[in-house]
Amino acid sequence: MNLSDWKNYSTLGIILGSGLNECIPEVMDIEGEIAYKDIEGMKLSTAPGHVGKFLFGKIDGQPIVAMQGRLHFYEGYEMRDVVKPIQILHALGVQSLIVTNAAGGINLEYAVGDFMLIADHINFMGTNPLIGPKQEGFERFPDMSYTYDRTYIDTFKKIADEISVRVHEGVYLGTTGPSYETPAEIRAFRVLGADAVGMSTVPEVICARQMGMRICGISLISNMAAGVLDQKLSEKEVLETGERMKPQFQKMITAFISRYGDMTR
Repeated sequence: MNLSDWKNYSTLGIILGSGLNECIPEVMDIEGEIAYKDIEGMKLSTAPGHVGKFLFGKIDGQPIVAMQGRLHFYEGYEMRDVVKPIQILHALGVQSLIVTNAAGGINLEYAVGDFMLIADHINFMGTNPLIGPKQEGFERFPDMSYTYDRTYIDTFKKIADEISVRVHEGVYLGTTGPSYETPAEIRAFRVLGADAVGMSTVPEVICARQMGMRICGISLISNMAAGVLDQKLSEKEVLETGERMKPQFQKMITAFISRYGDMTR
């Protein structure tokens, strides 16, 4: 089975972040899968809980392409490696992208287990995935003013209200990791206007935006950021929160996918 076999299978793609890797496979009628290791030039996903597969299947009759795990800059990869999956999705015909992640809550009104719809982001990674030679057919200086699709955000907010899931709308700040942030850094990020912090998403979104994709970002607040609570941070807490909130996320994403067709007409 080759990637080319799935060209134009779906216009909708989703990236499953930390703690959420098993959410889609459990509600998806899987028709095919391709492991990252079987794709020429593709790096492996080494982060805890990240399986490393492209899944092709349907939810409520709607075809989707799901990335079960992502690549991170902190894994030692170049930015071009981190965003290669986005280029693959674009080549397959994906036009809309749902990007999910686990994030630390900076906003003091947030609580562990809440979801945050990303309204904007701050790139604090010190680099940009578009650095390098100009790519033919794409904007050299893509506009990021309207990166996160308002229609998608409003649809998720409506769904969350219908099923009584607690969601916020806020700003995601991306750092390189892999160390967690210090309490002083979190205080600084709060001053900058960040509501949540994580180690992914921003490079993928920049690349996807350059390619003209409509984007929706969802953060699971898997822990409160450093200094907010008097406790240490751990990957275990991230994965445990993802498992606990899996049913709510599955309800939200299934409802969104069932309405996706109406938003593309």
